[in-house]
Order: sequence, then structure tokens, then C-alpha cells
Amino acid sequence: MNAFELTRALVDIESITENEERVGNALFDHLSQLAARTSGHVERIPVEKNRFNVLAWWDDPVVTLSTHMDTVPPFFASREDDTYVWGRGSCDTKGIIASMIFAAEQLLKDGVRNIALLFVVGEERNSLGAFEAAKHPRGSKFLINGEPTENKLALGSKGVLRVEVSASGRMAHSAYPELGDSAILKLLDALNAVRRVQLPTDPILGPSTLNIGTITGGRAPNVIPDQAGAEVFIRLVDDGNGTRAALKQAVDGKAEVREVLTIPSVLLGSLPGFETTVVAFTTDIPAFGGSWGKPYLIGPGTIHVAHTAEERIPKREILDAIQIYQRMVKQLIQ
Repeated sequence: MNAFELTRALVDIESITENEERVGNALFDHLSQLAARTSGHVERIPVEKNRFNVLAWWDDPVVTLSTHMDTVPPFFASREDDTYVWGRGSCDTKGIIASMIFAAEQLLKDGVRNIALLFVVGEERNSLGAFEAAKHPRGSKFLINGEPTENKLALGSKGVLRVEVSASGRMAHSAYPELGDSAILKLLDALNAVRRVQLPTDPILGPSTLNIGTITGGRAPNVIPDQAGAEVFIRLVDDGNGTRAALKQAVDGKAEVREVLTIPSVLLGSLPGFETTVVAFTTDIPAFGGSWGKPYLIGPGTIHVAHTAEERIPKREILDAIQIYQRMVKQLIQ
């Protein structure tokens, strides 16, 4: 099985968040065969029922190659042409998993054994697998986290502040709106205030961005709505404390804000000889909290097609990533 075939095999196992068991078992079996040939070790690290991280390691790991197993919906199977492997998770991150495994195989052939492979669940929702892995460090001094960065070392990645904004009112017949209290109008006023919040900017990461992702509410067109809500997603360039306070102040008296998830932004290191970039998405790195070593972020593919119906990964970048991961590991172990 070559790197493209392994990528397709992983893509073809539906592994939408919370349904990673089958792909986890497939990776466990694949890595068990590699470990048997190379005197390595493989284990499942339980996260919750039917969900687990997969860890393979050789000797005392100094560098850990890691990424996530889960994907966003909807699932669609793989295909390939001369240039790309297509399918859900092809670039985010099944092609990255394949690149890391093939890099590890070559490193072992070259006599480099102080390495580990760690594949985690839940990154696409709440980084649950990475948070669990952070409780079980194995002494690794460096973590190479794989996400689609077009094979460039990311100098930083934005964080996340996800909140729910909710408003309540009183139902009435729409012919007599004065007898009711519209929750939707309150919500619209609150969201308008949210859009006017001045968000911070970072000289490396750039500006924070805000997306109102969903809006729900109401009972029927002829009923004054008694409830309404929205989900707001902000890409942070700091720890989020100032933005959180500004949001609460903006909606005060109009609606309530409930914090769902906060992941701070991170600034990352570079290495000589590697091209660099900055990314706007969020990764598992903050959830690891440094427990698996100093983090680096790099992987084949572009985030611009991840989470889309056109998701794909260039074959050339998969092959390049195999070489890049080997170079990074050797440079870090020196």
C-alpha cells in the first residue's frame, strides 16, 4: 500500500466526530503491523465509550508526530486523478496521517527510533482527544501537529471563542404586537451590537474575525416570538478575555451570552530551512498544553478546500510531506 492508497483507505472509513472507532481500529491494526516489524509499541488510549486515541512509539520518544482522526460531515468517499486524492478528510487530515506513517517508516529504516505517532479524536468539535492525551504525556520534547498548511511551518494559529446568544420574550397574536414582546427583535438588536464590537488585531496573526453562524427562533409567522437564539464564532488573536467582556457588555439588557468554547491563539516556532506561513484556523495544540513537547504546525493540503464538497489533497504535497516530516524529526532530535 503506497501513501495514496493509504490516504484513500482512511478517507473511505467514515469518521465524523464521535464516530472515530472504525478508523481508530484500522490505524491500530496498521500500526501494529509496523510495530511488529520494528520492535515498536501500539496502544489505544481511552477517551470515552467507543472513542480512543491511537499511540505508537519506539524507544523513548523525543519527537511526536500527531494529528486528528475525525472529520466534519457529510461523508463522501474517495477518488483520485493524476493530481489529487479527493474525499472527505483527504486533506483534513487523512493524507496527513498517511504522510506521517510513511515518514515514520522511513525514519525507522534510517535508524531513527526516538519517535511516536499520536492520532486523536474530536479535534473538529472540542479537542477532546488532545485534552485526554495531555493527561498522559510520554516524555516527548517536540510535537509536530499536522494540519493543512501547504507544507509550510505555521508561525501561529488563531484561537476560538464560541458563544450562544439567546433572547426571551412573550408570545402574543401578531395582530396585537403590543401585547407581546418579540424575542427575535431583541436578538437582532443584540447581534447588531455584537457586530459593532471592536475586535483586537495581532501583528503576526492579523485581525480577529466574527461569524454569526446560526439563527433560530419563533413559533409561527403569526405569533410574536417568545424565544430566539444565535451561535457566534470568533477567531481569536489573543486569550479572548477582552473580547468576552466586550460581547457581554454589547448585549447587556437585550440578550444573554453563554460561552461554549474558548481556545486561545498560539504563536509557534520556526526551523531553519522551512518555509513559513500564518493560519487563521484553530488546532489541537492549545489542548495539548505543552505536555507532549514544544509544538510545531505543518502539513500538506490547503485549508481552503477542507470542510467543503471539493475537499482534496495534492499527491505531490503528500510525497513532499513525507520528506519534510523526516527532515524535521532529524533536525529536532540532533
